[in-house]
Amino acid sequence: MRSAKQQIHFCTSSDGVRLAYATAGDGPPLVKAANYLTHLEHDWQSPVWKHWLHGLAEHHTLIRYDERGCGLSDWDVDDFSIEAWVQDLEAVVEALDLDRFPLLGISQGASVSVAYAVKHPDKVSHLVLYGGYARGRFHRDLTPEERVEAETMINVIRVGWGQENPAFRQLFSTQLMPEGTEEQMTWLNDLARVSATPENAAAMERAFYHIDVTDLAPKVTAPALVLHGREDAGIPFEEGRRLAALLPDARFVPLDSKNHILLADEPAWQRFLDEVHQFLNSGPSASGPVDQPPFSELTPREREVLDLVAQGLSNPQIAERLVISPKTVRNHVSRIFSKLRVSRRAEAIVQAREAGFG
Repeated sequence: MRSAKQQIHFCTSSDGVRLAYATAGDGPPLVKAANYLTHLEHDWQSPVWKHWLHGLAEHHTLIRYDERGCGLSDWDVDDFSIEAWVQDLEAVVEALDLDRFPLLGISQGASVSVAYAVKHPDKVSHLVLYGGYARGRFHRDLTPEERVEAETMINVIRVGWGQENPAFRQLFSTQLMPEGTEEQMTWLNDLARVSATPENAAAMERAFYHIDVTDLAPKVTAPALVLHGREDAGIPFEEGRRLAALLPDARFVPLDSKNHILLADEPAWQRFLDEVHQFLNSGPSASGPVDQPPFSELTPREREVLDLVAQGLSNPQIAERLVISPKTVRNHVSRIFSKLRVSRRAEAIVQAREAGFG
């Protein structure tokens, strides 16, 4: 991986909040929506986020920013809401005069990305959503005990995060990164202390619990790649599946990980990176199928279905893999056969494999 450098700049959101954003790498833009508690400087060389940022900047100009209320962005903020977060993303895009770009959302940043993509369908070419959800914690049909637990977590942040003793912050670090090393845990504990005030962190956490983009997700027009750890201790796996099912054109990729923040040395991290690069058609892992007629006539979703057909998967297996209905798969397969001018599955598989699919 080549070494990348970042440059930090500032812009102003529509309500006057000053935002810090950074660019790094070369190539087409990849915009990352802000997620909980970041710090542009500390994250860049950290043992927790370094591999993420450098890996994503390997084939793109990675654009990211600190959320309002934390990092190098303004801390004196009253409005923590999905509307405000979308406005902040708009301000960064406008400051860089971006035309069309893929958008990456991690954790609650996935919900913000969905809302932005619906509001600006002309801007978003692809959606990459990792560890995300459509509905925040308060919208998940909680039992009374689960509601008390959620409120307790918010109070732990407000009361405990300002203390020198990291015990309270360790609770969250363990949820986000249960398999992290001592160095990584210590760094994440410190990030919670230096990136925001306890009051801001608690206000953001409560706002995240109130997120609900369930009605917006079906309106997304961009193709989406949704990835989620099977044993994610921070955001339940089922919430990732639910999000993918709501999106009209989404592929769901389960990752074998317990970590909400993927670690550099776990196989799931390389799987994540390979899937993202291939989805965005960037880098050596995405050389992919030869894009020649009649394959150039296929839509992104049809190419995805054909790739699975070429691997030998049945329609029900493809439906399960892509989290779509078997009927939708049959419709895709019929259109693929028509475009390839074949009448049998075996003929389609031969053509597809010769072209590099599967």
